[in-house]
Amino acid sequence: MLTDIHVKNLALIDELDIELDKGLNILTGETGAGKSIIIGSIGLALGGKMDKGFIRENAPFGLVELIFHIKNPKILAQLKAKEIYPEDGQLILTRKVLEGRSISKINGETVTLGQIREISPLLIDIHGQHEHQSLLYPKYQLGVLDAFGGEDSLALLKEVSLAYKSYLKAKENFSSYNMDESQRQKEISFLEFEIREIEEANLSLEEDKNLEAKYKKMVNAKRLLENLYEVHSLCGYRQENSGGNLVGKGLLLMTPLHGLDEGAKNLYEMLADVDNLLNDFNRELATYLEDLEFSEEEFLECENRLNTINRLKAKYGNTIEEIDAYKEDSQNKLNIFYHYEEEKEQAKKVLEEVTLVYRQAAKKLSLLRQKKAKDLESKVIEALKELNFEDTRFEIAFKEEKTFREDGSDSVEYLISTNAGEKLKALQKVVSGGELSRIMLALKTILADKDDRDTLIFDEIDTGISGRTAQMVSEKMAQIAKKRQVICITHLSQIAAMADGHFEISKEVKEGKTRSNIRRLKEEESIVELARILGGAQITETVLNSAKEMKLLADDKKKHL
Repeated sequence: MLTDIHVKNLALIDELDIELDKGLNILTGETGAGKSIIIGSIGLALGGKMDKGFIRENAPFGLVELIFHIKNPKILAQLKAKEIYPEDGQLILTRKVLEGRSISKINGETVTLGQIREISPLLIDIHGQHEHQSLLYPKYQLGVLDAFGGEDSLALLKEVSLAYKSYLKAKENFSSYNMDESQRQKEISFLEFEIREIEEANLSLEEDKNLEAKYKKMVNAKRLLENLYEVHSLCGYRQENSGGNLVGKGLLLMTPLHGLDEGAKNLYEMLADVDNLLNDFNRELATYLEDLEFSEEEFLECENRLNTINRLKAKYGNTIEEIDAYKEDSQNKLNIFYHYEEEKEQAKKVLEEVTLVYRQAAKKLSLLRQKKAKDLESKVIEALKELNFEDTRFEIAFKEEKTFREDGSDSVEYLISTNAGEKLKALQKVVSGGELSRIMLALKTILADKDDRDTLIFDEIDTGISGRTAQMVSEKMAQIAKKRQVICITHLSQIAAMADGHFEISKEVKEGKTRSNIRRLKEEESIVELARILGGAQITETVLNSAKEMKLLADDKKKHL
């Protein structure tokens, strides 16, 4: 049930809050006061498109927040399946609209508009003039019939849907067997080459990782050896200008001089220390080089193996596991090409089998629909009589479609005759806007026990009706409101009188700006509003008394519904 609506900075609305009741919630007000803006705001929060300029002028953003309290275990289970978990049954939908973009949240968590639209049909059912028009379309008419069929129809629809998916898969598989012998031989040669190339590589799991680690270590070792050999060459005694030779020559030159001067002696001893240190360094380096192992042959072997593996990765997969999977898949394809005609015949057989399964499931669904249609026809006629349709006939015509569909092979059309002696005709050829609204209301009454949604919104349900018809429509809405929360915008006093909660929408000009306001009416205020609807601008005592009487009669009628 929708318990709270918060709207800010949208169209004529500066900011308003509405606390709704269970039962029948009526919204009334002068034309242009902003009633449609509230319904539009609800639709916006539920993922609807935003009209350009819907944000209030000079406002930085527009905001709609809806609070639902959900007790229905079926709805809770469906939400849970979509990973949405109401807290103590409370679900808060928020949509903040900025210039060119919007942010939607469910219980404070940011979600996509797609996620909002996915759950919206579970929470609320909005019917305006556009929704009434949808009743003219065969697909919607079929959906109404299936909804009337309840769990039985749902089970068969699921069966048909699964059969249809199997049919599509089998059809696609059979369609793939369309190549000639020359193409088949080319495919065989190509697959054999790929499989042979992978098999000859004789790959093992984790081999690439182990080789990469080994290669990295060997690359480092090679670089270390090359540098150390260069150091040994520079510091040793093998080259004319190497460090060891040059220091040795310098030491020979200083030998005859070190006894002549104390300073020369100190320099000689320092150079002798350098010579000894360099000798020690070269011995240690030579020993280290002898112990450091590096096989150029092993390095090249490792490098070539890695090149082979990487080449296969580039062609068949990013890992050895993927390469093996590619080979297995190619082998399966090859086996099919080896036995192409047998496989094609098997695919044809499977297609025939799933086609038969689909036809049988679709036939069962069609038979159930035809049975349910007879029951729905009688209930619609009965409900229409209660909405002032006298001498009405109503039938559901069936046509079997040749093409397969996920919802079966039936196409239906609602036929009606609203006057005695007239032939049955399609709805769009007979009914007016007001009549279509009443037919939709009749169907909603019939489906009230089948539909899990707690909240229904009716906008323009009173189009083209008045007098006794309006009274009967009001009673029918009150009847629906016994089991569902109903929110209705109306211009008719007969419907407004039935309200369990009555809200008046008005507009005012303040500081040069027009604003819409809404307030809940007390009993006496509701009667005054009824009088306004009845009498227009001038409310006389007679009109006020008529409004009081209308309210009393409505309250008494609700007790006996």
